[in-house]
Amino acid sequence: MSLYTIGDLHLSLNTEKPMDVFGGAWVGYVEKIEAGFSEITDDDTVVLCGDISWGMSLDESEKDFLFISHLPGKKIILKGNHDYWWTTAAKMKRFFAEKEICNIEILHNNCFFYENMAICGTRGWFFEEEYGNERDEKVYRREVMRLETSLKAAKAHSIEKILVFLHYPPIFQGYECPDILHLLDNYNVALCCYGHLHGFSHRRAIQGKVHHTEFQLVSADYLNFKPIKII
Repeated sequence: MSLYTIGDLHLSLNTEKPMDVFGGAWVGYVEKIEAGFSEITDDDTVVLCGDISWGMSLDESEKDFLFISHLPGKKIILKGNHDYWWTTAAKMKRFFAEKEICNIEILHNNCFFYENMAICGTRGWFFEEEYGNERDEKVYRREVMRLETSLKAAKAHSIEKILVFLHYPPIFQGYECPDILHLLDNYNVALCCYGHLHGFSHRRAIQGKVHHTEFQLVSADYLNFKPIKII
C-alpha cells in the first residue's frame, strides 16, 4: 500500500481539447497515463492535483472520470484552474454515485488520513496586489481559508506528518505566496506537492526544502505521466 501523486492530466475524452495538439511530451498522453499507472495497485492511493478534465460540466467530464475510475488505485482529487466542471461536493458525490464511481474522493475543505499522516490541500491561487483585481483577491483569500480549514482538520487528530497538495505553486522563481507559505510553516507541513507549471515553466519550479517544507512539482508532463511515489 503506497501513496502517489500527479497533477494536470487534462483529459478530454468527450471534448475537443486534446493536449496532443501541443506536441512534444503531450503526444499520446492518454496512453502514457495508462502506462504510468501500470505499477499502481488497487490498494494504493493517488492524489490528483487539479486540471483533471477539460469538460465544462460533470456530464461532459463523464468519460474522463470513468477513465480515471478504471485506472488502478484509490484517487483523491482537488480542483485546478481549468476544472470548470467542478461544482459542490454534494453534487459531485451524487454524480459519482450515479455513475457507480466508488474510488474517487474529493479534497475540499477537509482532509484525509493515510497511515499516520494527513493529506490536506486546495487549489490555491496566484495573486499580486500590484496586478490583481478585487475578484482575484477574493478568490485568493478564500483559497487561503480553505487550506487552513484542511490543516485544522488534520491537527484535530494525532498525526506524525502533514502533506499538502495544491494545484498552484505557492512559490516559484519570481513569485511567492506569503499567506500560504506562512500556513505551511505554521502547521509544520513536511511536504507540499503542486502542479500547474508546464513546458518551459518547469525551470521556474522551486523544488527541495524551503524552511521546514519539501516542495515537489508533479505536473503530468514533468513526471512523464507517471505518478510519483510519496510514501
